[in-house]
Amino acid sequence: MDRIFEDTATAFQMKSDSELERAYFLFRLIANEPLVRIGTAVTNFAINAHLPVEGLIRATVFDHFCGGVNEADCLPIIDKMHEKGVCSILDYSVEGKEEEAQFDFAVEKVLHVLNFVKEKAAIPFAVFKPTGFGRRALYKMVGEGAALSTEEKTEWEKVIARYHQVCQKAHELDVALLIDAEESWMQDAADELAWQMMKAYNTERAIVFNTAQLYRWDRLAYLEELYKKAIAAGVKVGIKVVRGAYMEKENERAKEYGYPSPICASKQDTDNNFDKAVAFMIKHLEVFEIFAGTHNEESVHKLLELMKTDDIPAKDPRIWMGQLYGMSDHISFNLAAHGYNAAKYVPYGPVRDVMPYLIRRAEENTSVTGQTSRELELLKKEKARRKL
Repeated sequence: MDRIFEDTATAFQMKSDSELERAYFLFRLIANEPLVRIGTAVTNFAINAHLPVEGLIRATVFDHFCGGVNEADCLPIIDKMHEKGVCSILDYSVEGKEEEAQFDFAVEKVLHVLNFVKEKAAIPFAVFKPTGFGRRALYKMVGEGAALSTEEKTEWEKVIARYHQVCQKAHELDVALLIDAEESWMQDAADELAWQMMKAYNTERAIVFNTAQLYRWDRLAYLEELYKKAIAAGVKVGIKVVRGAYMEKENERAKEYGYPSPICASKQDTDNNFDKAVAFMIKHLEVFEIFAGTHNEESVHKLLELMKTDDIPAKDPRIWMGQLYGMSDHISFNLAAHGYNAAKYVPYGPVRDVMPYLIRRAEENTSVTGQTSRELELLKKEKARRKL
C-alpha cells in the first residue's frame, strides 16, 4: 500500500504561513525536555499567582492544541476541518476537580455537547472521563471490592446514575459516546460500568465506547473476554484503542507498592499489543466498532492493510481513526483525503482551567521518542515546499 502520510501540502492545508511557523516554534520548544520542565514550572507559578498571562498562553500553546474556550468558539475550526473531510470530537478538558457539584456540571456539559453534536455532522462522537463523574478513590474502592460506607454507597449510586443519564441521552440521539481511560488502579470499576452501559444501550449498534490502553499487557485478554460476553449478551462493543497516557505514573506506583507493573516491558511490546488488538477486532467486526486513537503511522498503515485485505470500505462506519488537535495532521488530513473516517479530538475550556491538560500534552510529547522530531521534520518539509 502507498505510504500516504508524506503529503505535507494536504497535511497542513489549513495552516497559514504564520500558523506553520508557530507550530514549528512550539514543537522545537517541546523537543527540549529541560525547557518543558522550566516552562511548566513558570506557567504553573504564573497561573497560581493570577498573573495576566492568559493572553500569551492563548496566542501560543492554547490556540495550537485547543479549539477554543467554549463550544461556539470551536465552531470555525470544526467547520473548516469538516470541509477537508476531518470530523471533530469536542473534549471539555478541565481536569482535577473532585466535588459533587463539579461532577454534576460535567454531566450537564456532556448532555449539552450531545444536543450540540446531534445537529452537526462534523461531530460524530461525544466524550467524557470517568473521573469527571466521580472520585478517583471511590472508583478504586469499588474496583477492589472494598466495603463501602452508607455515604459511599450513595455516592457510587450517583456515579452510576450519571453514566445512565448521558448514555441514555446518547442512545436517544443516536450519537456515539466515548469513555476515556484512567489509571489501572481505578480502571476495573470504570470497565464494569462501561460494560453495564453497553448491555443497556448497545443492542443495535455501538453507542457506548470504552477505551483500552494497549500499553497494558492485559488489555488484549480484556478484549477477548469482552467479545465472549458480548456474544452471549447479544450486544455490540465499541472500543477506542490507544497506547496509553499514564506510563510513568503506573511504573512508579507499581515500584512503590511492590506489585508487577501493568505496563508492557518495552515500546515494541506495546506496539505489538496495539496491532494485535486492532487485528482481533477487525476479525470480529460483527461485534466490535473501533475508534483507533493513534499517532503511530505504522499502526495506521497496518489497519489500512487489514481493511484492504478484508475488502472493508474506507467509509465503513464501524472503523474510525483519530488524532489530537494540533498533532499528526499528516495522518488525519491524508486519511480524510483518501476517504477514510478521520477525526480530531478537539480540547476546549477556559484557558486557566485547561492548563493541566496542556502541560500534560507537552510532557507526553517530550517523552515519546520520535513523535516531536517527526512533527518537526514534516513542518520543515512543508515550509521548504511553500518557499519553492
